Amino acid sequence: MTTAFEIPNPDWRPEGWDAPGHGIDDGAAPAGWLPADDLAVIRAQLPIVYINAVPVRLDDSGDVTQVGLLLRMGGRGLTRSLVAGRVLYHERVRDAVKRLVEHDIGPMSLPIIPPSPQPFTVAEYLPTPGITPFFDHRQHAVALCYVIPITGDCRPRDDALQIDWITPEGALTPEILRSFTDGQDVLLKQAIAYLGRLS
Repeated sequence: MTTAFEIPNPDWRPEGWDAPGHGIDDGAAPAGWLPADDLAVIRAQLPIVYINAVPVRLDDSGDVTQVGLLLRMGGRGLTRSLVAGRVLYHERVRDAVKRLVEHDIGPMSLPIIPPSPQPFTVAEYLPTPGITPFFDHRQHAVALCYVIPITGDCRPRDDALQIDWITPEGALTPEILRSFTDGQDVLLKQAIAYLGRLS
């Protein structure tokens, strides 16, 4: 059992952290986030914990009927993607999954997060292409990957233009898989295999 003195203090900062330019009470970064300069230094030296989530719709029997694929506008034009983002300092994984799903597909999406989330895989994004199927030019990111049932109304936000609900088999067509970048097509195939729908 964890005792009170073992729980990390969320307000702890290294010595000198309150110096100008570190984002503490100066409006430079929201709570839990690092200023851009600090994040760039950390990305160059440490792996960053990420979440990837595959939204799904279930029928009354609990079988997956549809997979939600985001359409985004980015530097490479229109691409497909999964829900993704960083875990914040002092944020539980289940809270990060909920926050990121709601950020990408809307606060009324009503994701079902299990009490003890277990990833279906761990994806390691590296800034050097070809070592793993996953690539991120900015950093070494270790992504915990989840299948998340969605029960509510989805309204994508920010750079997510829309979410398309496709059957698991339809999501595996070459045209759909080619529309992903940085190895997320591999993650989609792994998720569908995890669901027992890869023939």
